[in-house]
Amino acid sequence: MSVFVVGSLHLDVVLNAPHLPGLDETVTGHDVAYVFGGKGGNQALAAAKMGAEVAFAGRVGADGFGATLRETLTASGIDITQLQHDPGPSGMSAAIVDAQGGYGAVIVSAANLNIAAEEIVLPPQTRIVLLQNEIPEAVNLAVAQQARAMGAQVWLNAAPAREVSAALMDALDLLIVNRVEAAFYAGKTDGTDTLTTLGADGVLYRGKAHAGVPVEVVSTHGAGDMFVGALAAKVARGTSLVDALPFAQAAAALHVASDLQARAGLTHAAVTAFLIDHTSR
Repeated sequence: MSVFVVGSLHLDVVLNAPHLPGLDETVTGHDVAYVFGGKGGNQALAAAKMGAEVAFAGRVGADGFGATLRETLTASGIDITQLQHDPGPSGMSAAIVDAQGGYGAVIVSAANLNIAAEEIVLPPQTRIVLLQNEIPEAVNLAVAQQARAMGAQVWLNAAPAREVSAALMDALDLLIVNRVEAAFYAGKTDGTDTLTTLGADGVLYRGKAHAGVPVEVVSTHGAGDMFVGALAAKVARGTSLVDALPFAQAAAALHVASDLQARAGLTHAAVTAFLIDHTSR
């Protein structure tokens, strides 16, 4: 497999409301959707949609949410041979999306905290391993060390921000963070190659800014995961990271400009066409 994702799975309950509630406030929403999520799962789906061969390792619970998560991965053509099963509940989150497309969320990790690192074996064809901070660091470290031993690249999307050990930082080929996370890790990366996403302002990589693609936002929920998955898919197919950035940025832009139903149909071809149309203007 060209991309091996080890990470979290959540079934997201997404509520649409006029604004995010304040303390002690009840807001009347107007729509609810149950959406496949978790940063690991989202990045695996994004990479698969963007043309990569993807395998996934994580853990789901023995509930209806777990069945939905498994079915979604399988339907997307992702290898789930190493998907683990937990007797308790699956991970989930509740997200509220406001009228302007901003959002807030609460995550309950559940089964994701019980991933057994010793059961994870990297497929021999792995080129890039994607990790995130929604699962225990011990799992990330064990997988990263495996990847280094076999010569695969290790990317950590350090979200949400938390302390990362020197051992894990040393095992990384790329650290991906947003503005908030970049501030948290300032002075702690020890020369690790770092890419900072800046939302509508694009990305910053090795001191150079790469402008974003302007679009009308429907929702920013999951945009970072689409960017990471699309970038990994392109690099795994032999494109340099710098040359892959415009494609990944276009994928993220198209994602935020689409509603939930349209996002399910995003493909490599759709992103390519969108990018060509944008650059020809």
